[in-house]
Amino acid sequence: MIRVGTSGWRYPPWRGEFYPAGLPQRRELAYLAQRFDTAELNGSFYSLQRPERYRAWFEETPADFVFAVKGSRFITHLKQLKGIETALANFYASGVLALGAKLGPFLWQLPPRLAFDPDKLESFFALLPRTTTEAAKLARGHDERLEGRAYTETGDHRELRHALEVRHPSFAGPAAKALLREHDIALVVADSAGRWPLLEDQTTGFGYVRLHGDEELYTSSYSEAALRRWAEKITTWHERGKRDIYVYFDNDAKVAAPGNALKLAGILGVRRVPPDRWD
Repeated sequence: MIRVGTSGWRYPPWRGEFYPAGLPQRRELAYLAQRFDTAELNGSFYSLQRPERYRAWFEETPADFVFAVKGSRFITHLKQLKGIETALANFYASGVLALGAKLGPFLWQLPPRLAFDPDKLESFFALLPRTTTEAAKLARGHDERLEGRAYTETGDHRELRHALEVRHPSFAGPAAKALLREHDIALVVADSAGRWPLLEDQTTGFGYVRLHGDEELYTSSYSEAALRRWAEKITTWHERGKRDIYVYFDNDAKVAAPGNALKLAGILGVRRVPPDRWD
């Protein structure tokens, strides 16, 4: 299927604009989940969350809702994928498995300074859990910082998906894409107003698209013509490759993301609610 949503949901400028005036902050995710069937969980990028938070997010959303979970920047940006075994265990022990059946793909965003290094990437890919069972086993290797607050069990056995967002031009070459295909990792299609490479190669059985703004990074709204161009690409990737496609708008600075997401979902025919003023 094709899922369209936003990168995050807790943004003060959305209040009184996308969210109705007076809507309690604790109800914002539930409100968003009535309109979209997915969201990118990006608080996990900045710090380790807690199991009770993941469980609350699970309980606040419908049964068919899916969260994409952004991997820790401690792993990608600070450690730059080196010496990360314990950090990765801590990340998986922090509660992501409490999302249960609503746990979708993991997004790993590399910093712009991190160039293509096949050996480093192969080592990283080898550490990534490919099932919930593997993730639970990995989580049990957490360190003392998570004692008493770790979540290391899973109620099911499901495959896990991983996507890599790259920001260094060296990833544009064929070797990088071949490596991603070999390790079954999706190359994120990231539109960033020309700041970083826009790579559209599909490298595995699902696609992952992040739309950060086509004219001004994190800010500009996509025109209807631009959204229709993206819809054509997404439909092609979906139909030719029989792929699930996850699409997230990250142009939130001027409350563009939810409106763009609703419009694109409507063009693609996957919208959950009738048209409203956000069209």
